[in-house]
Amino acid sequence: MPPTRPLQTRGGQARAGRTIDRLSERATRLLAGRTSRRGLLARLGAWSAMAPVLPILPVRRALAADAAARPPTPFAAAAQAGDDTKCNYWRYCALDGYLCSACGGGVHSCPPGTEASPTSWIGTCFNPIDSRSYLVAYRDCCGQDACGQMNCLGTDGDTPAYRPQSNNDIIWCYGAKSLMYNCSTAAIVGLAG
Repeated sequence: MPPTRPLQTRGGQARAGRTIDRLSERATRLLAGRTSRRGLLARLGAWSAMAPVLPILPVRRALAADAAARPPTPFAAAAQAGDDTKCNYWRYCALDGYLCSACGGGVHSCPPGTEASPTSWIGTCFNPIDSRSYLVAYRDCCGQDACGQMNCLGTDGDTPAYRPQSNNDIIWCYGAKSLMYNCSTAAIVGLAG
């Protein structure tokens, strides 16, 4: 068996380790001599308080504006804003039922002889005119039999029955004098998001 040379890297590694230890100790002592714990905590607190401001930087706003200008759903892409007696009117994105605007009422008013339900379901609809999304409250008009004109089914944002505030399959005549459903209205509550 040929003789082997002893490895000489151990001493070199030990020296390098001691050098790194000395340098890190000097840097730590220098930092500790120039700063205080309270000052360090104050700086950390200031940085953490500034973190929520980052989303309002102009870059973030520009990206949000681009996303808001595009129709978010297939219904929104085909929506129109001219005729509120058609099912593709932009406010009807989550409406399920007969249109009050086709039954003698209006987009946000019940026909004569009916009363608006005190409860409603909500949806978020994209307006093609100003490229903004609006929160829309859908309210059933109750007290007469269903008018039978223009039955529409908008399913944008429709949720299961265990989340009733956004479910359009429920007859929302709770709290009205009569539980007889006539038609549904779509009133704008405000801007979404």
